[in-house]
Amino acid sequence: MKPLTQDLSILNKFKFEIPPVGVKYLLNKPEGIKQLDKNMALCEMIKEAQLRSTPFYMSRENEDCAGAFSMGMGEVPPFAASGQIGPELKIFKEDRGNRRLYESLPKVQLNTVNYIVFATLDKLTFNPDVLFLLATPRQAEIVMRALTYDTGEIWENKTTPVMGCAWLFAYPFISGKVNFLPTGMTFGLIAKEVLDPGQIIIAIPYNKLPTIIQSLEEMEWFLPSYEMGRDKYVEYFHQLLGRLAQASQNP
Repeated sequence: MKPLTQDLSILNKFKFEIPPVGVKYLLNKPEGIKQLDKNMALCEMIKEAQLRSTPFYMSRENEDCAGAFSMGMGEVPPFAASGQIGPELKIFKEDRGNRRLYESLPKVQLNTVNYIVFATLDKLTFNPDVLFLLATPRQAEIVMRALTYDTGEIWENKTTPVMGCAWLFAYPFISGKVNFLPTGMTFGLIAKEVLDPGQIIIAIPYNKLPTIIQSLEEMEWFLPSYEMGRDKYVEYFHQLLGRLAQASQNP
């Protein structure tokens, strides 16, 4: 793994209650890092990384849910791909609804990722392929505004009621787009009690990280309009509109 080359210390300014976690997708076994010593769902490994003092890596044998399939660590079993699980769990009315989901899920190419390394921000020594931030809605607004601050990029949120892990781990890596997901809205996170509801998981792919970090260093985090109160803001905004309209008439 190539060493971390970008200064991510600006993220410490958020004072996240739950530390950010970076992941690295590897074909070959990483050196100098211990393997996870238990089995769990892929989504749970984010939480596990936050509880550990040292980085770890996982392989297919550590994953006991369906997240490994989205990372190309094996084929989806026919009974799952045909949609039989969802109706049994009362998530879908019939197999066909669940099946349609599997037709559109993002998946990393088969057998190209054999290992995933997890490390919290303070232990991150490698350039992450995806960085996960666990934020409050107000913290998330700042991060997402940093994404669009310079580029005007549109925010997107993509997920499904099940297999939320595919949209967090695979989709940002494949698409190169930032994705975000409110906790308490996907089946696995709820059933496995992974994270408390009301948080925002932001998955940042490596290609968007420089843009966000640079914008966080340049922009105002706490906008004056947010501190005015409703009435003062409305008055200020109307005055602003009038001033700009008058200026446009007298170039």
